[in-house]
Amino acid sequence: MMDRAALQLILLGVFLISASSGPVKKKQNVDIYSFYINSTVTSRYATTVITSRVANTLNESQEIQFEVKIPKNAFISKFRMVIEGKTYDGVVKEKEEAQQQYNRAVSRGQSAGLVKSVGRTLEDFKTSVTVAAFSKVTFELTYEELLKRRLGKYELLINAQPMQPVADFKMDVHIQEKPGISSLEVKGDLSTGDLGNAIKTTRADKDAWVTFYPSRDQQTKCKSCGENGLNGDLLVTYDVNRQNPNGEIMVSNGYFVHYFAPSDVPRISKNVVFIIDQSSSMRGRKIKQTRLALLRILSDLDEDDHFGLITFDHEVSLWKHELLKATEANLKNAKSFVKEIKDRGATDINAAVLAGVDMINRHPREGTASILILLTDGDPTSGETSIEKIMGNVKKAIGTKFPLYCLGFGYDVNFDFLTKMSLENSGVAQRIYEDSDADLQLQGFYEEVAVPLLSDIQLKYPGGTNLTKTSFSLYFNGSEIVVSGQITDNSVESFTTEVIAVSKGSNVTYQDTTIVKDPSEVPPENEGFMQRLWAYLTVKQLLERQVLLKGQEKEDEKKEALKLSLKYQFVTPLTSMVVTKPQEGDVEVADKPKEGEREEMGERAYAGYDVDFDSDISHFHPPTYHMIDFPLPTLMHFPVAEDYNDHMIDFPLPTYGSPTMHTITSPAVQVHSNRFLVPVVGQSKPLCFDVPVPHKLRLLQDSASEFSMNGESLSEQNGFHQIAIHYKTNHHLIISTRSISYRNGQDNVEISWGQELTQHNRDGVSLVVLKNEMNVTMGNIGVVIISHNKDGVMFLWPAIWEYPKDVNLTGVLGKSDISYVKTKGSQTATLKIKDKEVKTSLEAVSDYRLPSAPIQECWLVPFQAVMEAEISDFTITQL
Repeated sequence: MMDRAALQLILLGVFLISASSGPVKKKQNVDIYSFYINSTVTSRYATTVITSRVANTLNESQEIQFEVKIPKNAFISKFRMVIEGKTYDGVVKEKEEAQQQYNRAVSRGQSAGLVKSVGRTLEDFKTSVTVAAFSKVTFELTYEELLKRRLGKYELLINAQPMQPVADFKMDVHIQEKPGISSLEVKGDLSTGDLGNAIKTTRADKDAWVTFYPSRDQQTKCKSCGENGLNGDLLVTYDVNRQNPNGEIMVSNGYFVHYFAPSDVPRISKNVVFIIDQSSSMRGRKIKQTRLALLRILSDLDEDDHFGLITFDHEVSLWKHELLKATEANLKNAKSFVKEIKDRGATDINAAVLAGVDMINRHPREGTASILILLTDGDPTSGETSIEKIMGNVKKAIGTKFPLYCLGFGYDVNFDFLTKMSLENSGVAQRIYEDSDADLQLQGFYEEVAVPLLSDIQLKYPGGTNLTKTSFSLYFNGSEIVVSGQITDNSVESFTTEVIAVSKGSNVTYQDTTIVKDPSEVPPENEGFMQRLWAYLTVKQLLERQVLLKGQEKEDEKKEALKLSLKYQFVTPLTSMVVTKPQEGDVEVADKPKEGEREEMGERAYAGYDVDFDSDISHFHPPTYHMIDFPLPTLMHFPVAEDYNDHMIDFPLPTYGSPTMHTITSPAVQVHSNRFLVPVVGQSKPLCFDVPVPHKLRLLQDSASEFSMNGESLSEQNGFHQIAIHYKTNHHLIISTRSISYRNGQDNVEISWGQELTQHNRDGVSLVVLKNEMNVTMGNIGVVIISHNKDGVMFLWPAIWEYPKDVNLTGVLGKSDISYVKTKGSQTATLKIKDKEVKTSLEAVSDYRLPSAPIQECWLVPFQAVMEAEISDFTITQL
């Protein structure tokens, strides 16, 4: 039985980007002092990390809430809390296992909560925890999604509502696309008014950056903002260059992804039949909006299109008994018919859809694409009312010849029925929300299917296995077909793709061959994304097919989806995330709602989770679940060395703390950390501290000159495997153990380690590369990067060697006022740092600030003792 001393947070289900963090009871003196949203999009695959750091500034404990709104299509892949220096990571488990823990908690009388509410694009995740007086908590949530191309654009939606103006609010988006970025636009509520001045966009050939750093004052000035700060959306839309009609193929580490979206294809004229529910439940605003949407859609038909109109209640009414060409006269006549549509009677869905199928079957046209669009707001209540029989009748009548798209108006409709009937007939179902813009929702859906370009698309990949969906009935202009899979032979030097489709009645073939890159040539930041993209798309499609399968086949696919969800730590409808905290509390379950379930929360309800902790976190007890428990390391500070002139401080030796591989051993797990040196003025022995790996750290930042340096470490490896330096808005230097890349919007410089002396000087930037050392000067700040090789493993280590005396540096390297007084002891001692006594021991450390990495002794102290902050305060999510 679960130990009552352990508090378990169970997240069931899956969850665009939004986050808020604030006091549940709205007490004063809760300070959200840092709020970061970082999204990296690599070849349409977006990984987003939301980090909220909150301080309780009261002298009593109080509840702190973290709330994030996530796209419905995304999978949560990581959640953690850092409380009083300890990190609590979520673990994804099978849903049934988590449910058993939940049931045991309920049986003991502990509270349990379920939240079921649905919005259009976002699902809501909330958690709260009671924070001790003058303590801090850091929440961090990571989720992943494949961006869908819609009407010629990819959309990344960010919704922010932190509940108060935040001193350090940052939103960073980095888009990387191999074929190059053709367009980029930022819009939404958060781009209005004075907030628009806080948005900066930077574009290179294959990269784009969007930053949103609003000041406290700006956060109260947008269309939907106020004294509680930001409240609205930021929408980043973009598209890529499409010079190759065969599509974009990427191959890496045994996986491939193929993006197919040809644009130089003649449009196919279409046969479209609109089947409109006019039963009594459509009374009022619904029927008015339907009429308005149909009038607009009819105006958008091309003259060579053919169309039909069918309305139904307990009877079926046809505007005409045959498809008619979209001439001006026919459209005028059809609009008159639409204006007279009135609500009445019951709902005979079966007869109406079969009449639409019959209309298309009786008027075949060679070289065209046929589409059925059904709009209804309720269940079948007249004629054939058995859902199973209706689906069987429709499937038999259509016979795979064309797709059926089902639009469900409102929440009274049986959306599961519409979803299954659509999927059985190569279509999709979409909900139309009862709102003032329902007519625009209807029109927007039609626009996505308005221009068919190809039909009967089959994609083939010789040498590929475990493929995602490879057969599609129609390809529409502005959309994109995505296929991913594994390569059976990792030693192949090339990979071939073939697409066979029908264009205006004629077969067309697209064939292409891609050279397979050597794994060593794949950029470190791209090593894992393709495998995760494949897993994401596979799980999505396996879950989608569940509604169509029965028996053993359904069970087998469910097991495969569960297996992948657990392997890649995706929170899906089959899995749950369990977070264990060493404190007494309750088990709460937040179950991902199905489409169609809702809670009475007004028109802007969100689907989501709601989890509460109710325990004073200042009292810790042994956890029930095994946790990796780190000692509290302190962040490094470097000392001020002596002045060499009036303006600059130079260091004959770099002052950046140097790490050695330090092993921390707990009963069941071994964790490696980087050890940092902190030289101290006036003392013979420096301080040092440990930071667990892996990590991404803000190493150095000067906001005034727009200079920053960040570093990323890997598990069980010394130092850093990648360091990124940014200056102004256009200078970007990426240093890895393999190569060095610099771009400034004009130049793209690639350098390899081990070359002879290489220099680059331009626009206040100086780069000097020796065999295993790189000196970087950007503006008035100089750093050196040393490349080390230990036991055959390459790693990097940075150090500062020059900066202005009056600059206010921040980051891991930014502390320059450290001193200590040794009060007692020789090998173990008590040091007085900033008027606080700190117990320490004398340890050895390799000084990686120098190429020879000499060994020296240092006093090992906690991170907070030096930096007066948590490690999480210096943690970033993207370089």
